[in-house]
Amino acid sequence: MLVNEERIRRDLVTIGASAGGVEGLCSLFSQLAADFPGAIAAVVHRSPLFGGDLAAVLGRTTALAVVEPADGELLQPQRIYLAPRDMHMVVEDGRVRVNRGPKEHHTRPAVDPLFSSAAAADGPGVVGVLLSGGGDDGLRGLIAIKAAGGISIVQDPAEARHPSMPRNAIVYHHVDAVLPVGRIGAALTALAKGGSVEVEAPPTGPRPSFSLRRRA
Repeated sequence: MLVNEERIRRDLVTIGASAGGVEGLCSLFSQLAADFPGAIAAVVHRSPLFGGDLAAVLGRTTALAVVEPADGELLQPQRIYLAPRDMHMVVEDGRVRVNRGPKEHHTRPAVDPLFSSAAAADGPGVVGVLLSGGGDDGLRGLIAIKAAGGISIVQDPAEARHPSMPRNAIVYHHVDAVLPVGRIGAALTALAKGGSVEVEAPPTGPRPSFSLRRRA
């Protein structure tokens, strides 16, 4: 099946990852050329035991600039915006906003605020990508992205170190594509340029029987 048959430029990429996700991010970012035509905003659940500079770790894998943005920083192509430790990150009026709002899914930063805000801000121009992690953070946000006309992609749970986040997205939401991390970079590049991507039809699951209200 073809994703993005409409050939809309999907040049705001939002990514969520948790346990086991840093490895996937390193692989994904290494696939992106220095002239990648979109802006990327990423949320990673960080263990309190991780004291390293995650932006520096990720920056060594990619030709793009990786930054922890200041509040109100303008979104620009060819840059990766990484949510700062213990701060939610959202998109608003073409800018990145960071805040210490209440935890969601028992974590801050959380993926859902980023995904949902991007859907509200940029609608069809957004791609949501969910990588390895436990729980269901990102599910509500992916649903918002799809409802706004955007594209949802999840890492193949079979290769994810912690498959719950991508698996829950597949089960409870009709995602557009289920891909190994090694293919996601090429897909994002094509989508950001307004191209279409050929993928296998993703599995489908039941609609949610639980509440998708914000979780503490």
